[in-house]
This record gives sequence, C-alpha cells and structure tokens, in this order.
Amino acid sequence: MISLSKYPLLKYLLFGSLYFSEGLMFALSTVILIIYFTQKDISIATATLIGGIVSIPWMLKFIFGPITDFFIKYGRKPFITIGGILGAIFIFPLSIIDPKVELIAFTLLLFLSHTFIVFLDVSTDAWAIQITKAHERGKVNAAMTGGIFGGEAFGSVVFALIANSVGFDIVFITAGLLIFITIILTLIIKEEKIIREQLKIASLLITEFKKKNTLLIAFFGFVVGMNFGMIIFIIPEYMMNVLNLDMAQTGIINSIFPISIVIGAFVGGILVDKWGRKKIISIILIFLIISSALLTIADTWQFLAFIYAMIGFLTGSGLYAAAGALFMDITNPKIGATQYSILASIANFGEMGIAMISGTLVLILGYHRFFLYAAWVVGPALLILYFIKEKPITKNNI
Repeated sequence: MISLSKYPLLKYLLFGSLYFSEGLMFALSTVILIIYFTQKDISIATATLIGGIVSIPWMLKFIFGPITDFFIKYGRKPFITIGGILGAIFIFPLSIIDPKVELIAFTLLLFLSHTFIVFLDVSTDAWAIQITKAHERGKVNAAMTGGIFGGEAFGSVVFALIANSVGFDIVFITAGLLIFITIILTLIIKEEKIIREQLKIASLLITEFKKKNTLLIAFFGFVVGMNFGMIIFIIPEYMMNVLNLDMAQTGIINSIFPISIVIGAFVGGILVDKWGRKKIISIILIFLIISSALLTIADTWQFLAFIYAMIGFLTGSGLYAAAGALFMDITNPKIGATQYSILASIANFGEMGIAMISGTLVLILGYHRFFLYAAWVVGPALLILYFIKEKPITKNNI
C-alpha cells in the first residue's frame, strides 16, 4: 500500500482521479442526455427535467455525509469503493433501454448511478478536508475541479464521437467501464483511519451552523450556483437547435467549457492560496456577469465557443477552486463529510434546482432574456460575498 504521508503530492492525483468519475457522470447526464433526447425527438423541457431529476442526489448530499461520519472508524475508502462500483453497475443497463419507450426505467437507473457516485463524492471531500491544510486547499480544489471537468470534457467528446459512430448503447457501456478504472488508485492508497468514540454529530453541526459566517457562505453558494445551473443544459441544446450543429460538433465544442473550467480552477487555486478567497472571487464574479450577458449576442459557433470558454474559466477559478476552498475553511474536520456535504447540497440545490426548469424558462423567456437573467443572478452573490469573513491563510492553519 502507498502512504500519502510519504508521497504527499499523490493526493492531488488521487482526488483528481476520483472526481474524474464524477465528470463522466455529468457528461452523461448533461451533454449526452441532451443530445440523445434531441435525437429521440424528446422535448427540451422534458430533457432538462430528467437531467434535473437524476441530479437530485447531489442536492441531497447532506443525507450521505452523516452516514460516512457515523462510520468514520472504518475510514473513507469503503464508501468511495462501494460508491464507485455500484455507480458504474447501474449505468450498464442504460445501454438496452430506450428512453422514449421506458423513460421512467431510464431515469431511475441514471438516478441510482448518481446516488452511489454521491457516496463516493462526499467521502472524497471528507478525506480531503481531513488530510489537507489551509494553504493547500485551493490547489486541492483545483485538482478536484480538474478531475471532474476533465472527465466531463473527455466524456463530452469521446461519448459524442462514440454515439455518432456506433450508437448510444456503447456509450453507456464505455462510461461504466471507465468509472471502474478511476477507483483503482484508491485501492492501493493507504488510509490512516481515525479510530475514536462515536461523535455527537448533531450537536457539533448545530454549533457550526449557528455561526453567522457559515450561514452567509451557505447562502452565497446557493445563489452563485444558479448561474452555472441556468446554462448547463441550455448551451448544448442551443448549439443543436439554434446553431444547427450535429452531435459530434456539439460534443466537441461543448468540451471547451469543462476544459476552461479546469484551467481556471488551477489558476484560481494558486491565486486564492496566495492572496485570499474574497478578493479573487469578487473580481471573478464581476467578469462572470459580463461574460454571461455576452451570450445574448453569441450567434455563431465561434463566438459562442469563445464566450463559453470565458465563462468556464471564471466558473472554475471562482465557483470551484475559490468557493470550494472557502467551504473547506469553515468546515469542522470532525464532521467533515456532514458539514461539507450540507454546504455542497445547498449550492447544488441552487444549481440543479434552476437547471431542472431551465428548459421551461427558455420556452417562456426566449434565449436572449434567459441569458440576461443568468448574468443578473451573479449580482446578489457579489453582494452576499461582501459580508463574508474569511480566515487568514497560514501554513499551520488546518
């Protein structure tokens, strides 16, 4: 077994690879699902609704976090391993189910797959909080963001190409196999288990969420996540139905977004570890308002790709690397899985809650007004950020 204390840099690869599996899941349930349903002549309102439903487990992370903390004496690895294996297993049957004929069965299986990947996710987050210090958290979140959106970029391109050449059934088989592969590194890493008496999770949690700053950061996560949620399903549909791109073109161009998020996350991770969280996030949010509003005039694939890359870079550096570090800073390591999963659930509810109805909103508002609203929601997040207090960053600060 390999010890992370002996090879400390290996933790970046470990957490990045685990999040890569999550990125594959998001590629399936955002880009590929929209392409698949469009090809099947299933409406965009239905497609975004199903995409939102299967993503509900990400809004319920607060349920899974306490389970991993309750059984903390067994470590985080068992939940990561079980979550990855079962998450992959539930993908395979999707290869033989036609969503136009058996929509409920298709939705249920994809929902269950997401559910077990969430177990993997909350355990990974808790493990990261447990073994990293404040001056590493921006870079650790960058590695995680690089993993998740690297996986989404890879999945968007590769899965779209596979679907275009041999069909969607092979896409789901390939996705399941790749998720199996991503958890291999976990199996050979030695985990230093925390053996202690059962914690009083509820009392610790109440104490933490009585803090004004914790509540402000939770509210900030909810509001700022809405921008990402409003465009995540709509852009792939916009490419196909407005710009008239085919499946392969849509997959390739859509991959620009997660690739830009990865780049932004690594840049943002370094910056927030050096200059603090709030300063960097404030600058990023201002540019995010501008770039989101520019989607209203993105009438060619070239211009859309450019704006989409800008939004991706800003989302990666601000929403993921910087805000993720801010979440970790206020999380009590004793209840790392529970508290962090609640913070993430709140942010995911803002993101996926609006994403679930984004197709309906586009039909009501039209694309231009919809994109303007996506820019507008960033403003309140900037106001909330002003009142948040951040901890000073030192190499000894855990």
